[in-house]
Amino acid sequence: MKRNLFTLLLLAAFVFQSTALAQAPAVAITAADRKAAEAVTAAQLSDYLHFVASDEMEGRDTPSRGLDLTAKFIGMNLSRWGFKPAGDNGTFYQKMALKSETADPAGNTLMVGDKSFNYLDDFIRFSGNSAVNAPLVYARDGWMVKSKGIDAYQGVSVKDKTVVVYGQGFPNRQYATSPPAGVTPNDLAGAKGTDWADPVAYARQSGAKAMIVVASPQIQGAWAQVRGFMSRGGLAPEKLREAQPEADDFPVVLVSSAVGDAIFAGESGGRDSEVSYAIGKPAELKVNVKTETKWTQNVVAIWEGSDPVLKNEMVAIGAHYDHVGINPNAPGDDKIYNGADDDGSGTVAVMAIAEALARTQTRPKRSILFVWHCGEEKGLWGSEYFNKFPTVDIKKVIAQLNIDMIGRSLDPAKIIPCDRPGKPCNADLSKANEIYVIGSDMMSSTLGAVTRDANSAYLKMDYNYKYDDPNDKERFFFRSDHFHYAVNGIPVVFWFSGVHEDYHQPGDHVEKIDFAKMERVTRTIMVTMLKLADLKERPAVDK
Repeated sequence: MKRNLFTLLLLAAFVFQSTALAQAPAVAITAADRKAAEAVTAAQLSDYLHFVASDEMEGRDTPSRGLDLTAKFIGMNLSRWGFKPAGDNGTFYQKMALKSETADPAGNTLMVGDKSFNYLDDFIRFSGNSAVNAPLVYARDGWMVKSKGIDAYQGVSVKDKTVVVYGQGFPNRQYATSPPAGVTPNDLAGAKGTDWADPVAYARQSGAKAMIVVASPQIQGAWAQVRGFMSRGGLAPEKLREAQPEADDFPVVLVSSAVGDAIFAGESGGRDSEVSYAIGKPAELKVNVKTETKWTQNVVAIWEGSDPVLKNEMVAIGAHYDHVGINPNAPGDDKIYNGADDDGSGTVAVMAIAEALARTQTRPKRSILFVWHCGEEKGLWGSEYFNKFPTVDIKKVIAQLNIDMIGRSLDPAKIIPCDRPGKPCNADLSKANEIYVIGSDMMSSTLGAVTRDANSAYLKMDYNYKYDDPNDKERFFFRSDHFHYAVNGIPVVFWFSGVHEDYHQPGDHVEKIDFAKMERVTRTIMVTMLKLADLKERPAVDK
């Protein structure tokens, strides 16, 4: 009886001690860490952001004069702070060639049967640079998804034909139509071309000559806006385009409902037919573009570590420094989309961390890789380009810390009703001491633990992990630059304060930034970076 009681007491003591140890932060924030992070100040962040998000930077579109000036501003400061250039040819800049395609209105024609149609008024080029005269075949939404039993070409042959597709939602250059109802990203995880194929890829591999996408009522209702956007022409990084075999001269055009009426006139099936069928009339299509090369750049720098062995590894930290430029058709007097929060806030946070690091007396053991990415707003161009054509040994990067939109806080007085379909509102913002943390635990348990513990041991911000939910409809994990590092097998973590009513609007101005919050978030990210840089072993990818 006594022995059993003694054993129970020992066991209780052990459990209590183990629980206490488990609850203690695994990361210790030293006085040196605090001093280093305190070099990041709200005043410093404000100074830099007032430059980066000024009207003179013209919205930092990719490519643009304003974006180039911002890159020069970042590079100038990196040089002053003593950073090692890590771009091309001993510079801070990784140059990226962009292929620009501008449609020639006079060289773009469309005739359906005996009716001719005008460029931009009736049809808009998505891709291609050739002439096609071929019979038409209607193929519903154009998709093939084997696991769902979906095959738009069942019962018809599209070889040497022009495929006509129709689907709800907004068409795009890559897919032409949105995936069918019930098709999830998991259904598109197999081999493209065998297990599934989007409309453009399926048409090409099936021998079609061209594709016509008929506008849905929603798109027809917004034709003026679509026309304004699409008339700017196409733009894409040349090297990334070369790596995608589908980026060729296969003609794809979006046509108005008037053209759709001409296509389906006299056809028994119509555009809502549940089966594909041959259309009893041809279409003569000519698409023509002028091409030129434009240039932009990522900004890349290294702060070398102190350990003779570990300095060969790097902790990467980055943000995108581009935004969406100027829209002359924007309502009101303000036509410049300054992007103070998106992502001027991340841009200057990374600058502030770089400056604070340069002021420290001791260097971290590992090197720190700083990358300001261009073209994020165009489709994560800069981060994809850097991961596919890196200027450093990308496999030596142990983690990537991404900062995208950390400048806003929830103001209960400015919450607008969330009744605008498809548009964000201020209710989605995080609170003044709260920040959304995305992906930290998704690939590496160690990265997740260091991220949590560094915050717990330091400023104790409220970390909100709601966007890590696999069912999150916003899918923010896939929507910023960290994603391409994750694709490359590098554990990532993304700090984000939430979207708001000024997201991609002219109202994203500096005066709406909560600089006190930005200071706390940026300092917390900096100590997280320092703790990762001093780990004995790189975080394992164990998930």
